Amino acid sequence: MRHKENYEKHVAQRRAHYESEDTNGRLVINLRDISHTMRDLSEGRGSQKRVLILLLETGPITQRELTERLGIQPGSASEVVAKLENAGLLTRTESESDRRTVDVTMTGEGERQAKEAKSQREGRHREMFAALSEEEKSQLLGLLEKVNRDWESRYAQRQCHHQGRHGKHGPHSEQEGHELRHEGSAEDRPHCNHDCLNCPNPCGKGRALRESGR
Repeated sequence: MRHKENYEKHVAQRRAHYESEDTNGRLVINLRDISHTMRDLSEGRGSQKRVLILLLETGPITQRELTERLGIQPGSASEVVAKLENAGLLTRTESESDRRTVDVTMTGEGERQAKEAKSQREGRHREMFAALSEEEKSQLLGLLEKVNRDWESRYAQRQCHHQGRHGKHGPHSEQEGHELRHEGSAEDRPHCNHDCLNCPNPCGKGRALRESGR
């Protein structure tokens, strides 16, 4: 009973807080809540399903490239790849193009499960926006793209500073952080120099900052 009362009190407090906010505050609250829900619904950056879907889209790739595309640490990538290999869903062979890494290739069963996982993802995406008509989805997409472009330019410098404060560059996803091309381990990679306008290898945020002339 007490748990229910506490929950109802929490809901009432959240509702009161929401109603006390202006439009901007309510937008932020909704975006934050949506991001939490999306995180719960996603496969996870280093999940087995995401690895299989990625391999389905790319075909055989090196484990180094797989790690970079997933945006996770090499040790985490090795662990999930080993589990998939032990399950008979992929194979690893010495890479002919780069002897420092291995090629990762799906097996027939791996491809079957990858297609199933991708179908589940697409169904989940349809379900997430089932409350909207096609016209409403197009309108929402246009507005989100507009906000995203503005934020990429407006907060580019802050993003680079945030990355610099949190240590050396590790592997990043295609959308996140600096698109480093350094060879060697993550430990060999330099800190962000915090100078987005003059960075020799700018990330997406840095490029947006340059284009905006900020």
